[in-house]
Amino acid sequence: MWIYLALIATVLLGLSNLCKKHSLDNNTVLPVLWIAMALSLTFLSPLLILSSSHPEMMKNAELYVPSLALKDHLIIFVKSVIMSTSWVMAFYAIKHLPITIVTPIRMTSPFFTLLGALVLYHERPTPLQWLGFTLIIFSMYLYSRVGKKEGLDFKRNKWIYAIFAATFLSACSGLYDKFLLQNCQYNSQTVLIWFTAYVVLILGIVLAVTYFSSRFEKTKFTWRWSIPLIGIFIVLSDFFYYRALQDKEALITLLSAIMRSQVVIVVVVGGWIFKEKNKRKKIIPLIGVVCGVALILYSV
Repeated sequence: MWIYLALIATVLLGLSNLCKKHSLDNNTVLPVLWIAMALSLTFLSPLLILSSSHPEMMKNAELYVPSLALKDHLIIFVKSVIMSTSWVMAFYAIKHLPITIVTPIRMTSPFFTLLGALVLYHERPTPLQWLGFTLIIFSMYLYSRVGKKEGLDFKRNKWIYAIFAATFLSACSGLYDKFLLQNCQYNSQTVLIWFTAYVVLILGIVLAVTYFSSRFEKTKFTWRWSIPLIGIFIVLSDFFYYRALQDKEALITLLSAIMRSQVVIVVVVGGWIFKEKNKRKKIIPLIGVVCGVALILYSV
C-alpha cells in the first residue's frame, strides 16, 4: 500500500515543480515561496481547528492533530530549518536554470539518502541498488555535458552549486522524516501542519530581513495562478509521502528513489511547455536516470 501512496506523492511533486517554474519565470523568488507556503498553511489549518473542536470526528477520519510538548515542537522545527534552506536554494536555482537541468540534478537525492540510511539506519544496499545509484550519478555527468551546450558550466555556475546543496539538504530532510514518523511516531498530519507553520515563520523572517537589504532582488513581484497551486500540490504530495513513510515496512532509500522518478513528468512535460533547448539530447541521460531508479525498485 505504501508504494502506491508514494507514487501518488510523486505525481503531485512533479506537478508542483512545473508550477514552480511557471511562477518563478521573471518573478521574485522569496515572495513566491512565502506566499505558496502561507497558502499551504491556510489549506491545512482546518485540520488543527477541527482537531480542537471535534477531536472524535478527526480521530475517526485519521486526521487528528494532537497537542505537542515544547520538545516535540523543537524536533519538528529542525526539519523546517533544513527544508526552508533547501527550498530557498532550489527556488533560486529553478529560476535561473532550465528545469530539464534542475530536475535531473535533484534526482541525485537518493544517492545521498542511501549513504545516510547506510550510516544512520543500517540499511544495506544490494548490488543492484549500487548499480542503480552509479547509473544515476553517471547520468548526471551526461546532463552536465548537455548543460554546457546551453551556456551552463557546472563547475562555475553558482546556481548549479545551489541546486546540489538543496538536493543534499533535501536528502537530510528525508532521513529526518523517517526519524519523525517511525522513531518519534508522530502522525503524518501533525508533522505536515507544524512543519509548514514553522517554514512560513522562517521564510517570513528571511523575507522581512532581505527586503530592507541592498542585495534584495529588484525583480518585480507578479501574481500568477500557479503560485497557490505550488502550495496545494506540495501539501498533498507531502501528505501522501508521510502516510507512506508511516508504514514500518517502508524503506527511506526506496521512497526517495520513487519520489525522484517525477523527473519523467517534469522533463517531458516541462521541456515541452517551457520550450527548452536540447530536449532530444537529454533523452539518453533521462533514460539513464529512469533505469537507475528502476534498478533500485527492482532490487527491493
